[in-house]
Amino acid sequence: MKLILASSNPGKLSEIRSLLNGSGYEIINQTELGIGDAIENGSSFTENALIKARHASVHSGFAALADDSGLEVDYLEGKPGIYSARFAGLNATDGDNIRKLLTDLEDVPEEQRTARFHCVIAMVLNPSDDHPTLCHGIWEGRILDHCCGDNGFGYDPVFYVPEFGCTSASLDPAVKNTHSHRARALNKLSDHLL
Repeated sequence: MKLILASSNPGKLSEIRSLLNGSGYEIINQTELGIGDAIENGSSFTENALIKARHASVHSGFAALADDSGLEVDYLEGKPGIYSARFAGLNATDGDNIRKLLTDLEDVPEEQRTARFHCVIAMVLNPSDDHPTLCHGIWEGRILDHCCGDNGFGYDPVFYVPEFGCTSASLDPAVKNTHSHRARALNKLSDHLL
């Protein structure tokens, strides 16, 4: 069965394909079908995930999966939150977003730099699915004052994971894919699908 991933992010596609390997679904990125990104105008991770999943399903005619994820920093009262991908502006790169985050946290002591990644996965079987599957994953950590590591994407180079003693970007992808916020949400989805 085909399952359309409502994302143009190759990093997400790779993670999701790996995590849902063996689920029986052929995961196809929406960009392979010429489907553009949805307008994310929801006020929560859940709303945005549903908007993206329904958009991909409408334009493809297949079941669709979307995630909305982001970083929540306690010192910044939950920011960047749902605006994580565009924290430094609409066309911001990962580097731009990290620089803004580190600037906003300049001189903030380590113990006040607690943060977490959130991921909400929404899966719809068709565009009008009244009972979408929703799964939520959280990954606790803190923000370093410098980048470290070459793996991952987004805020991974500054997201320190205490249980591993390194940043998310320093983890082997196979380890990250079993512990991240997205992995936790996808594991719940996988349990639902099997």
